[in-house]
Amino acid sequence: MGRVAIIGYAASPVGRLQPNGTDPQSLEHELLADVVLRAVEMAQVDKSQIGGLSFAQPRPYTRQKYFGTFMASYLQLPCDGFVAEVLGNGMTGGLAFEHAADNIRSGRAKVALALGVNFETAVSSGEHMMSSMRAVGDVDFQAPFGITPIAWYAMDMMRYLHEFGATREEVATVAVKNRHHASLNPLAQYRHPITLEEVLNQPTIVHPLGLYEVPPRSDGAVCLVLADEDVARSSGLPYALVRGTGFHHEGAHQITATPNDMIALNAAQKAGAQAYAEAGISAADLDFAELYAPCTIVEVLVSEALGLMPRGAGAKYAADGRTTLGGDIPLSTSGGLTSRGHPAYVTPLYNLLEAAEQLMHRAGDRQVKDASIGLATAELGNYNAAMVHILERIA
Repeated sequence: MGRVAIIGYAASPVGRLQPNGTDPQSLEHELLADVVLRAVEMAQVDKSQIGGLSFAQPRPYTRQKYFGTFMASYLQLPCDGFVAEVLGNGMTGGLAFEHAADNIRSGRAKVALALGVNFETAVSSGEHMMSSMRAVGDVDFQAPFGITPIAWYAMDMMRYLHEFGATREEVATVAVKNRHHASLNPLAQYRHPITLEEVLNQPTIVHPLGLYEVPPRSDGAVCLVLADEDVARSSGLPYALVRGTGFHHEGAHQITATPNDMIALNAAQKAGAQAYAEAGISAADLDFAELYAPCTIVEVLVSEALGLMPRGAGAKYAADGRTTLGGDIPLSTSGGLTSRGHPAYVTPLYNLLEAAEQLMHRAGDRQVKDASIGLATAELGNYNAAMVHILERIA
């Protein structure tokens, strides 16, 4: 099968894109179309070369149904490769990326788009939370008790602090670091630097996680242009080659009823091992990692699961500055989900965009020096499933 590369990308800044008062409303299809045009222009491919469209399925409250085929019509893009909407909870954007890549690997397309738009703020916080509670656990047994995604992560954090003797302050430094990275990212939702004291003084969301340690509600639109490596090479421009991919699902929903090590993130370990093996590298070869981490503690746990530091050392690495730009292994250089923002279903595409931008050396003030190999992740609820992509700079 042919190798797949990212040759172009574009995205809207993450934020609240819904109408506010007298502000005019942004329309989902118009916002996404603009992003597509900019991504294709960067890729320097002709519209006629695009053979497949893989959409992260929009939220159920999106007014336009059959959104993927509607967008194919709006963009006037006939395709011989598959046109489809992909759904997989938090992993949706990652699965859309894989769907587009498979269009190329199978020979159905030389160029394919992985794209999506998410207007997370289209509904009230209350309505959104009611939907989230039905998604997290058993709708009959757990949802009536108000369990939320953040509650799972809070339990993870309590276990981590107990088991490894880490401190609340050490974990909170992840939020400070991510906000610093976001301050350098024009796509980030929150760019004003924050201090550790400010993080610790925020209202509690679910103990011990405070407001700045959990993801905001976010809107966003993003498009990645994928191509067969022959097409990428012919451009004469740097591109980000997919070197390795890993995926594992534990066969559990959010948290398994079978006793296990709840903070080991078994799925991330297995998916990471697959990706490393396919790429022919180890964790030590990475220059950076862009992690799907809805909360500060999740960044700590998944970085350990992927072997980026010893188990139990993730919080200390963050507190010592080893995961910031210029450190041993920069993590979440975009600002991560807590500061760049979290437009849910398309978040993994923003992660892959950041990885590609770093590898093409177009990241500006947040550029990882001489970045040549990076990693991006996506997850499916408390990392009961994980997807890992390893990308390499080809110049």
